[in-house]
Amino acid sequence: MDTAEIRRRFIAHFEAAGHQAVPSASLLVPDPTLLFVNAGMVPFKPYFLGQETPPYSRATSVQKCVRTPDIEDVGKTTRHGTFFEMCGNFSFGDYFKEGAIEYAWDLVTKSQADGGWGLEESRLWPSVLHGDDEALALWMKVTGLPQHRIVRLGPKENYWSMGVPGPGGPCSEILYDRGPQYGPEADWESMGTAMDPALEDRYLEIWNLVFMQDELSAVRSKSDFDIVGSLPKRNIDTGMGLERVAFLLQGVENMYEIDVMFPVIAKAEELTGKRYGADHEADVRFRVVADHIRSSMMLIGDGVTPGNEGRGYVLRRLLRRAVRSMRLLGYEDPALPELFPVSRDKMAETYTELHRDWDRISTVAFAEEHAFRQTLRTGTTIFDTAATEVRSGGGTVLSGDKAFALHDTYGFPIDLTLEMAAEKGLSVDEEGFRRLMGEQRERARADARAKKGQQGAGSAYRDIADSIGHKVEFTGYTDVVSEGSVRGIVSDGTAVESAGEGAEVELVLDRTPFYAEGGGQLADQGVIELDNGARIEVYDVQSPISGLIVHKAKVVNGEVSLGGHAQSLVDIERRASISRSHTATHMVHKAFREALGETATQAGSENSPGRFRFDFSASGAVPESAMIDVEARVNDLVMADLGVHAEIMTQEEAVRSGAMALFGEKYGDQVRVVSVGDWARELCGGTHAHRSGQLGVVKLLGESSIGSGVRRVEALVGGDAYRFLAREHVLVAQLSEALKVRPEQLPERVNDIVDRLRTAEKEIEQVRLQQLLASAGRLVDQAEDLGEVSFVGHHAEAANGGDARTLALDVRGRMPADRPGVAAIIGSASGKPSVVVAVNDAARARGDSANTLVRAASEVLGGKGGGKDDIAQGGGSDPARAADALAAIRRALQG
Repeated sequence: MDTAEIRRRFIAHFEAAGHQAVPSASLLVPDPTLLFVNAGMVPFKPYFLGQETPPYSRATSVQKCVRTPDIEDVGKTTRHGTFFEMCGNFSFGDYFKEGAIEYAWDLVTKSQADGGWGLEESRLWPSVLHGDDEALALWMKVTGLPQHRIVRLGPKENYWSMGVPGPGGPCSEILYDRGPQYGPEADWESMGTAMDPALEDRYLEIWNLVFMQDELSAVRSKSDFDIVGSLPKRNIDTGMGLERVAFLLQGVENMYEIDVMFPVIAKAEELTGKRYGADHEADVRFRVVADHIRSSMMLIGDGVTPGNEGRGYVLRRLLRRAVRSMRLLGYEDPALPELFPVSRDKMAETYTELHRDWDRISTVAFAEEHAFRQTLRTGTTIFDTAATEVRSGGGTVLSGDKAFALHDTYGFPIDLTLEMAAEKGLSVDEEGFRRLMGEQRERARADARAKKGQQGAGSAYRDIADSIGHKVEFTGYTDVVSEGSVRGIVSDGTAVESAGEGAEVELVLDRTPFYAEGGGQLADQGVIELDNGARIEVYDVQSPISGLIVHKAKVVNGEVSLGGHAQSLVDIERRASISRSHTATHMVHKAFREALGETATQAGSENSPGRFRFDFSASGAVPESAMIDVEARVNDLVMADLGVHAEIMTQEEAVRSGAMALFGEKYGDQVRVVSVGDWARELCGGTHAHRSGQLGVVKLLGESSIGSGVRRVEALVGGDAYRFLAREHVLVAQLSEALKVRPEQLPERVNDIVDRLRTAEKEIEQVRLQQLLASAGRLVDQAEDLGEVSFVGHHAEAANGGDARTLALDVRGRMPADRPGVAAIIGSASGKPSVVVAVNDAARARGDSANTLVRAASEVLGGKGGGKDDIAQGGGSDPARAADALAAIRRALQG
C-alpha cells in the first residue's frame, strides 16, 4: 500500500466518524519555543491551552513535522528522520479514552478490503501508563485481548506534557512486533515499567494516544511534574507516524526505503556508482541524502531560506550534510539539481505547491550548494594552514578549537576535518571539539528554556483572555481614537489590580485602536488617558496569545486600576507614516515580481515610520536596470492615486482572486485581503494608506545579499524620501558648481577625473620605484665582506613589503655570481616592518638559506617569516629594531 493511500485511508476513516479534516499547517509556527512544527498537535495547541475556542469538537489531520535535535544520528536507526508526517485525530471535550481506543484499533486491524490497514492482531501490543487501570480495562473491552497482552510502562514512555505548566495526561501506545529477526522477545512482566532499549527495533511504536486530563503546575522533566487537578474538559490528542506504518505495510526494512523516499536513494546510486545495502557506512550516507533532501525541500517550500541562525541554520545544515554525503559517496559534481526533482515528483503527489513554487525552491537550494562548494574550497585552504602550523611546531594533533572554528565559522563538517587530518598524518582533539559543541548546544538549550519560561509566565495573559471572554476588539482600521475599559494589568509577569505612577505595565483593554506588531509592521505608539486623570504612555504593542492585544506602557501620572474607563489615542503621525511604508512594501513586492519573475517572493519585511526593508528570493544581485524599472513602476502607480481597500473573504476566495499569501504567516479560515487598485493584492492584517497617492514618493536606496538566495531592498517613503532627494539635489548642485559642469555632465566629468588620478598615481609609483631601484648599484658597491660571503643589509624606511622584495631581487642580481651573496632589505612604510632576504646560487651552495635567515630577522622584529631557500619574506611589529634584525642576519652568516 503506497504512502498516499495510507494517508487517504486515515483521513477517510476519521471523516466517517464525524471528524473535521484539517489541512496540514505550515512547518513555520509563531511559537517562541519552537523552530518548526514538531508534532501533529502543534496547530491545535491554542485549543488545548484554552487560548482559543475550537470551531469543531473533533478533528483529524496529516501534519508536516520537522525534528532536528538528533540530526547527527539520522540514518543510523531505522525509525528516525528529520521530516515526517504525523497522522492524528483530536477531540476537544468530546469523546475520550474509549472512543480514541476504538477508532485506532478499528483502523489498524480492519481488513484492507474494508478500508483498513489489515495489520495482524497477534503482532500488536497496546501499552498503558502503569496504574491507569481505566485504560487497561478499556483496551481489554475494545480489543478482546487478555490482560497479559497489554504492556504497562512508566511515565517516561506513557505520560505526556508540553514541557511547561498546562495540560497533560497518560498515554497509550500501539506497538508492532516485527519478529525475532529484529531483537529478543520481550518479557513484559519482569521488565518493569521502563522500556528496554534493546526491544525498540523489534517492538515498533506506530501510534500514541494521549488522554489529556490533568492540569500541571510544574514540569521539571518528562517524568517529574506536579498534577494540581483535572482539566475542565478532557481532550484527545493522537499521533501516528505515517512513515513507520508505510514501511510496515510496504514490507521494507525502514522509513528510508518507502515509496516516497527510496527513489532519491536510487538516483544517488546511479550518480555515485555505489549500491545501497552493500556497506553499512555507505548506507547511512544514502539515508542521510534521502532524508535531508526531502526535509530541505519541504522547509524551503514553506519559506525558510539558508542562514546562520535559527531556522535558516537548520536548513543550511541539512542541505550541506546532503551535499557532503554525496561527496563522501564519490560524487563531486553538483548533486541537488539531480536529487531535488526526484523528491519533488514523489512528494508533489500530495503537496502540489511543490510544482507551483518549484522555481523558487530550486533557486534557493541550488544557490546554497554553490555557496557550500566555495566554502569547501575556502575551508580546505584554512585547514591546510592550520595543519602546517601544527606540523611546523612538531605537533601531531589539530586542536579542538581549530576544528570547532572550521565547523562553526566556516561550515566545514567535522567528518571532513577528521578525514583530511588523517591524510596528513594528524589526529584531531575530538574531545575538545565535542566539549565546545556541547557548550554551544547548552547555550541553545538555555535559550529554549528561557523561552519556555516566558510561555509559562503567559498564564497571566490566558487568565485575562478568559475574563474578557472574546477577542480584544481592534478598531484601528478605521479609528485612531477609541473608548474602552481596562480589563487586565500585568506587572513583572503577574496579573495585578492596579499600578501607580512610574510603573511599567502591560495593559489590556476590551477594545483598542493600537496596532500590535505583526506581519512586518511595527507597533503603534501613543497614550491612554483614564477618567481619573491618569495618563499612560504606550511605547509598544504585542499580541502574546491569539486574540489578545497587550499595550506595553509606563504610567506617567496617576493610577490605573481594573475596570477604569480609558480613551486610547494613537500617535497619528507615526501611524500614517508606518501605513504608507506598509502599502509601499506591497507595491514594491508586486513590481519586483513583474520585473524578476514569480520567484521574487517576499521572505520578510519591516515597515517603520518613513522607511521599510523588503527581503525576497533571488538567485543573484538585482541588475541596476531592474532597480530603476521597479522604482519607476511604483512611483507611476503612486501618481495614479490608486484606491487601497480591504476585503474579508475565505482563503479559497482569496487565492482565486490572485491574492498572495506570505510564508510563515498564520491565516484563519476568514482572511483579510488588501488591494492597491486592481494591481497588488495580498493577504494582510496590517494598516495601510487610503490611496497610493498618499505615499508621495518611494525611493529605493539599494539592494544587498542577506543570505544564500535572499536579497534585501531598503527604501524611503513620503517625507523621508523627499528629504533624502532634497539632500541629493543639494549635493549634486555643489559638485556641479565645484567642477563647473551641468548636473547631467557630472558622471562623465567625475570618471575623467578618476581616470586622470589613477594615471598620475601609476606614474608617481613608477618614479618612486625607479628612485628606489637606482640605489641598488650603490648598495652593491657598499656590500660588506663577511669572510666567504658578501652581504648587503639595508633599511629602506619608505619601502613597503612589495618594494623590499623588488629591491632585494635587484640587488642580488647585481652581485657577482661567482661569490656567495646575500641581500637583506627591511621596509617600514606601513609602520610595520617587512623583511626580505634573497640569496644567490653561490651562497646556497655554501649552505646559506633565505628561509633560515629571514626567520632570524623576523624574530628580532617581533614576528614570523618563511619561504624558499633562494628568497623568503617575513615581518614583525617593531620597526625600531631594523638594525638589530640586520645584525642577526650578519651573525647567522658569520656563524
